[in-house]
Amino acid sequence: MKYYAEIINEKGTIAVDDTILTKDTLSTAGSHILEGYKPLFSAEAVERLEKNGYEIKGKTHVGEFSLDLVGEFSYYAEKDSDKLYGAAAQAIKDGDVKAALGVDMNGATRRAAALSDVAFLKPTYGTVSRYGIISCAASGEQVGVYGADVDTVAEIMTVIAGNDKKDGTSLPDKSYSYSTSDDVKGSKVCIIKNLLELSDDATKAKLSAFADTLKASGVTVEEIECDIFDKANTAWQILMCAETCNNVSRYDGVKYGHRSETYRNIDELYVNSRTEGFNFLTKATILYGSDVLSKNRYSDCYDKALRVRTIVADKMKKLFEKYDVVLTPVCSQCEYEKYDIKDAFTKVYKESVFTATPNLIGTPALVSCGVQLLGTHFAESKLLSLSKIVERKGEN
Repeated sequence: MKYYAEIINEKGTIAVDDTILTKDTLSTAGSHILEGYKPLFSAEAVERLEKNGYEIKGKTHVGEFSLDLVGEFSYYAEKDSDKLYGAAAQAIKDGDVKAALGVDMNGATRRAAALSDVAFLKPTYGTVSRYGIISCAASGEQVGVYGADVDTVAEIMTVIAGNDKKDGTSLPDKSYSYSTSDDVKGSKVCIIKNLLELSDDATKAKLSAFADTLKASGVTVEEIECDIFDKANTAWQILMCAETCNNVSRYDGVKYGHRSETYRNIDELYVNSRTEGFNFLTKATILYGSDVLSKNRYSDCYDKALRVRTIVADKMKKLFEKYDVVLTPVCSQCEYEKYDIKDAFTKVYKESVFTATPNLIGTPALVSCGVQLLGTHFAESKLLSLSKIVERKGEN
């Protein structure tokens, strides 16, 4: 049970993280504020899996609203190790399930995959329905897939991807296919020096080994300077906090979830329920989001972040005209130690420099073999096929 908020079917082979609704099953996003909440319907991605014969084993723990590094600040999960890990990723690593669904909003899923040495794909924004997720940052969050290898990721992605009329952000194509066997010989990959310099020696060694395998397979790999990732991170943190602030305002102790037992009027009910129900990191995110949306800060922060999003999209488009794939670390280190939640806001901001860009502009990102590959829109098969080369060498 250390991975699961609730078991649905012991014989199931797919896990679903706790930010994804599953009918009549506790769905709390790792937060006390949603304690006891059971939805009346399942997310579209869950329904598609079940319709295709996959059985859901259970709901895996997540950090409250997926705002932390890898899931360490879940209200419900037992802290059984000094090392941090993501529940869904580790369940796959230990062979407990074949694959898992996770919502990538601020990189927690990708960091968790890297730490547990499994694969995770955050697909192009709009290719997988967001209907039925506990939304925080709607403009950048996306349902993705964990798997022990990229073949499993491709299999599950093919099932869950495709247009959903219930989701206003869903792209029109009825289905998408994902391959791990595209011909990638002659592809051009760039490594971002600016990000590589922020990582430890063990992370650099993983990325170097990955690059060497690609080179031996006829892929061109070059190191370049690019400072857009830091700017993208700042912009995404502003937008993510602002959107989260708005989205979690619905949790007030009135209709469902945690309700404070101590209040004398409606204002105290709201304040006390939210004070008791949210952890420090969520409160910090709400406060920062409120600040950047305020009258005095809107133009300088929120509006400017939207403009930076356009600039970053243009810069990355030009980068992908020259290179097929960007190869970067996904974390600054190969292990995270436990830390105080009061340091979380700053710590997550620093680590998100590796992960924020795909959330900001809606492009795909794949974590495999402990490193991250970024591609332009709909380049998932290219990312999967490059990673398959390295996975195949590891099997030999």
